Amino acid sequence: MKLIVDSGSTKADWIAIDDQGKILFTTQTLGLNPEILEGDQIIARLDDRFDIQQSKKLVTHLYFYGAGCGTDRMKITLKGVFQEYFPNAEIVVEEDTYAAVYATTPKDQKAIVCILGTGSNCSYFDGTILHQKVQSLGYIVMDDSSGNVYGKELIRKYYFNKMPKELAVEFEKEFNVDPDFIKNKLYKEENPNAYLATFAKFLIQHKDTEFCQKIIRKGMKSFIKNYVMQYENCHEVPVHFVGSIAYYLREELQQAFDKYNLELGNVLRRPIDGLISYHVTNQ
Repeated sequence: MKLIVDSGSTKADWIAIDDQGKILFTTQTLGLNPEILEGDQIIARLDDRFDIQQSKKLVTHLYFYGAGCGTDRMKITLKGVFQEYFPNAEIVVEEDTYAAVYATTPKDQKAIVCILGTGSNCSYFDGTILHQKVQSLGYIVMDDSSGNVYGKELIRKYYFNKMPKELAVEFEKEFNVDPDFIKNKLYKEENPNAYLATFAKFLIQHKDTEFCQKIIRKGMKSFIKNYVMQYENCHEVPVHFVGSIAYYLREELQQAFDKYNLELGNVLRRPIDGLISYHVTNQ
């Protein structure tokens, strides 16, 4: 049995396949970002899924693509946790961008590949090797145009009374805006970046308003200038995306790309399905 996992900070999609690529089961856990979780927390999230827990000794290969796995230290840490949990498996841990590459980019083709979900990043794939010019420093100072940054912006606009009154009323109906509740979520509970990203659905739901459009345009401009345009050949190759923010704001993304004369390539909500064919073909 092979397990293929695509994990963000919010959630992780799991697919178990046999050697022929037949799906044995699919499931979902909370995200497994090693930058913000300890080993025992990761194990607890695995144990929470009966199908994973019952199959752990049957797994021969685990291919894990995850947020927070961009450094060797985090890869080694997470690999050690998985090796303990799946004792008979060969473990491969890569950053989540590789999942995006394998799912969106035809074999041997060059592309810029981005993630816009709870967090964000951008890499250049030369057909063989992934290149990254900017080392991410996480959701507090980076993650331009991501769900958590948009969520942070909405909260700020609300508390600084910069949100139109009619939208503020809707915002209050949808979210608990009590300051103590928000501070507890941000500073005392797990995954504050994922909590911030929950507010982004409000932005998507009301994206036709000028208020939300300004926030979206500002975020996408920042992402294009700080991430995509760091690559000198950005006007020569397609730019592919995975992630819910890119998927649900594809029209706005296309408009931003047109403004900068960039080619928007494939846009997928989740890369997990494309990973199946990749691993069957390249087993």
